[in-house]
Amino acid sequence: MAQGKKYQNAARGYDREALHSVGDAANIVVGFPKRNYDETVDMVVRLGVDPRKADEMIRGTVSLPAGTGKAVRVAVFAQGDAAQAARDAGAEFVGADDLAEQIEGGMLDFDVTIAAPDMMPIVGKLGRVLGPRSLMPNPKTGTVTPDVAKAVEEFKGGKVEFRTDKFANVHVPVGKVSFSPDDISKNIDSVIEELKRLKPAGAKGVYIKKASISTTMGPSIKLEHGNF
Repeated sequence: MAQGKKYQNAARGYDREALHSVGDAANIVVGFPKRNYDETVDMVVRLGVDPRKADEMIRGTVSLPAGTGKAVRVAVFAQGDAAQAARDAGAEFVGADDLAEQIEGGMLDFDVTIAAPDMMPIVGKLGRVLGPRSLMPNPKTGTVTPDVAKAVEEFKGGKVEFRTDKFANVHVPVGKVSFSPDDISKNIDSVIEELKRLKPAGAKGVYIKKASISTTMGPSIKLEHGNF
């Protein structure tokens, strides 16, 4: 597939086969030719794990110090005081059976689902809808919690979820091209530190095999993963 002129211009601006430090990569990516929208900067890390093994499946969250640059829409399953606290924290959708009915009817205008523990019998019935879209709440990612208001604040403030795919890759947004190189670097460092913290005891050999960043429509920049 032929690439556009802006992609080609971006690719000519650096050595695509070389490994770049986090700081250099951040400087390169913010210098890409600009498009008519603020592209997301995504990071992909190939891990030395076997995601088919339950104890080597990496799943978690990380709070990006510079945020994501994206307005995150949150749906919360809660009742009573917890529901009001979630609304006060900025959740766009809050409810119980009524919210479940909306979602079953096709309403999926949100990026994160948070649930109070007592709401899981209701949420569990939505697995076939939320699961394939990676929207199912999970205690491991802090999206099943008694303090739903705090979770709303965290995800709106830059907390993101991640998990290994079937190829042992982890995909995480680390900012926007409008960010400063320093902010993108800080976000990348935070992701790497969290992945290292989650290294399974059973993982053998090299843990971080490859890492790169790219924009939504731009070429990838390889990172010096050996120093992580």
